[in-house]
Amino acid sequence: MEMTSGSLGNGIPEAMGQNRGNIKRCLEKYIENGRRVMKLNELMDEMEIVINDVTQRRRVMEGDLGKILCFTQEAVVIPPNVAFAVRGTPGNWQYVKVNSSNLSVEALSSTQYLKLKEFLFDENWANDENALEVDFGALDFTLPWLSLSSSIGNGLSFVSSKLGGRLNDNPQSLVDYLLSLEHQGEKLMMNETLNTARKLEMSLILADVFLSELPKDTPFQAFELRFKECGFEKGWGESAGRVKETMRILSEILQAPDPQNIDRFFARVPRIFNVVIFSVHGYFGQTDVLGLPDTGGQVVYILDQVKALEDELLQRINSQGLNFKPQILVVTRLIPDAKNTKCNQELEPIFGTKYSNILRIPFVTENGILRRWVSRFDIYPYLERFTKDATTKILDILEGKPDLIIGNYTDGNLVASLMANKLGITQATIAHALEKTKYEDSDIKWKEFDPKYHFSSQFTADLISMNSADFIIASTYQEIAGSKERAGQYESHMSFTVPGLYRVVSGINVFDPRFNIAAPGADDSIYFPFTAQDRRFTKFYTSIDELLYSQSENDEHIGYLVDKKKPIIFSMARLDVVKNLTGLTEWYAKNKRLRDLVNLVIVGGFFDASKSKDREEISEIKKMHSLIEKYQLKGQFRWITAQTDRTRNGELYRCIADTRGAFVQPAHYEAFGLTVIEAMSCGLVTFATNQGGPAEIIVDGVSGFHIDPSNGEESSDKIADFFEKSGMDPDYWNMFSNEGLQRINECYTWKIYANKVINMGSTYSYWRHLNKDQKLAKQRYIHSFYNLQYRNLVKTIPILSDIPEPPPLPPKPLVKPSASKGSKRTQSRLSFRLFGA
Repeated sequence: MEMTSGSLGNGIPEAMGQNRGNIKRCLEKYIENGRRVMKLNELMDEMEIVINDVTQRRRVMEGDLGKILCFTQEAVVIPPNVAFAVRGTPGNWQYVKVNSSNLSVEALSSTQYLKLKEFLFDENWANDENALEVDFGALDFTLPWLSLSSSIGNGLSFVSSKLGGRLNDNPQSLVDYLLSLEHQGEKLMMNETLNTARKLEMSLILADVFLSELPKDTPFQAFELRFKECGFEKGWGESAGRVKETMRILSEILQAPDPQNIDRFFARVPRIFNVVIFSVHGYFGQTDVLGLPDTGGQVVYILDQVKALEDELLQRINSQGLNFKPQILVVTRLIPDAKNTKCNQELEPIFGTKYSNILRIPFVTENGILRRWVSRFDIYPYLERFTKDATTKILDILEGKPDLIIGNYTDGNLVASLMANKLGITQATIAHALEKTKYEDSDIKWKEFDPKYHFSSQFTADLISMNSADFIIASTYQEIAGSKERAGQYESHMSFTVPGLYRVVSGINVFDPRFNIAAPGADDSIYFPFTAQDRRFTKFYTSIDELLYSQSENDEHIGYLVDKKKPIIFSMARLDVVKNLTGLTEWYAKNKRLRDLVNLVIVGGFFDASKSKDREEISEIKKMHSLIEKYQLKGQFRWITAQTDRTRNGELYRCIADTRGAFVQPAHYEAFGLTVIEAMSCGLVTFATNQGGPAEIIVDGVSGFHIDPSNGEESSDKIADFFEKSGMDPDYWNMFSNEGLQRINECYTWKIYANKVINMGSTYSYWRHLNKDQKLAKQRYIHSFYNLQYRNLVKTIPILSDIPEPPPLPPKPLVKPSASKGSKRTQSRLSFRLFGA
């Protein structure tokens, strides 16, 4: 059933008449236990209890009410009424209240529905007519929106199409924008001689005639002076041929703008040179940090991201005919008590880059520099001062403003928002994970969570940053708008309530053209096909063979594999309930056919529960040991502790591929699925969860396989079926290996990612320029929300303290990064001190 805007109001009354008796009994069952919030599974379970006749139940489910129930995400029960939150398609929500006594139906607004929900937790707040309502959507009414659920995440294409109409009406806006381009005090593309659209059009025609007479490879420097006299500056291209192409694209835009030429042109505009990336929490470093608290995939993502962005910027700057050197700063926290890492080093060159560095800024309190690690949940009181100090350092190192700021996670996004607003810079945000969706009912029950997690501050910070951003980068569609069955992470922020604080009637709209999907890749210097024998890391062969096949047990591995000729199915993840490694082990253990066909290798966690401080991990460790004993897995099963050497892990994937095995990702939910990308990049056949990002990465039955984490028997049979077929036909395994590689090369590489992100930075900078009045109005609203809500909430979070330390040394001049390669670069080794005070 297709849910449309009018379908609720029209469908339910008709359904009531058709199935009145069954529906009445069903609603009475829902209200039997009084006030509560019910999820879809509870609604269905209780309906089955009441309507136990299969034929009658099928009749109800095939009717309009049944179909509406299938789209219900939750229901609020306040006898005698039941209110349903119905999500027909991603991003499209409707609300309806049904009276269980007379079956009357009333459509609700999101505000009315939220008030009913609040009534269960804070009746006084729900009845308060002056309760604060947050409505960011009210400030965006003049801007265009996408309309189709299938278009969500294609914001850049949508913006390009809208720019065509804007440029057709007002080409002067583009002229003014191009006149504003400069870097390091040098004008780019054009000067004030060409200050009108008419002048620019005429000069482009004359330039085309002139360039047509030159060989295509004539360097720009050969005709630079001639061009300058005509009003053109450098930045059009490195050669006559490139300059001519760029100028013709612009001429066509001025004559008849179209989205394709707009995309092509802004991809060539010299707009992005220096980039600042914020990742504040955890131990951000290049070695010896993975596995430390709050330190994992985000660090890997950013380090790979930086290399790709620098390569893309170098290529673009060269093709633009410029000699500037791009600079990328990853700004994080300096931690004096660094646990044998370099997190106490202020400036650190990034391996594999020429001009990129990690810049670390300490947290400062009234007692001085904070030496100890701080949990990501307790980090908020330090961020405002951190932003101020970081801004001072960044401006000093870059000798000016950056061109693009990218935030990561809640803390990095908030800092990016504060700095971008202060300096007037284009800003992007990357959520990685929005905590509100990870903890069920953490908004409505925030008072229960706040003493430990401070979600009131975090949710407020998330709202501020996602509404401040000029564009939002997501790894998958599901991150934004979920799937048919479940709402996306951002979608869950469309409307929600935090009773006693505020009611969000419009937090973010997933149809906003700021949303863009740019999937990361895997580092292709580490994760490459197993068939590339000349590139393989042979130095790891001996250690990996011992890791997989040694018969002894030690602190790194337990269990053993008797039959080394069997293929290996392999999984590597954190040892927690969501990642479901124990679930995969149990599937394998119970499937005799699968056990006969393959061995199982699990990489994750500790063996000794006493080494873990995480209650969930401790429980999973105990469960894994129990499964090994219960099903007598030794001989077919190997459990290896968590591995942090990425380079060796890349070779481990390839060694599993040598056995003609498979990678299995069994998570109950996976936001993206970087290990899926890594495995497929190595040519390893992959089975992955159908819940979350992997469902987008893999085309089921073509480039790999989807498995259902809630149905272990079906999933293990699917794996066994594959190995039976590949055992009979070796080309069957090869086909999926090759198709997986092709899928990665077409859609999931860092080169593709970097190209998209720099294009976004260039185009959205112009979009920001066009909509500066609306941007200013929204920033005023955000500023009020920040000062009146966020700052007060942060005061409730305790400030940590250290043992008193000597006063900081007087500031010394910062040694700026040189433009030489990483190993030869000068590294500043400054004493810890109060920066920018």
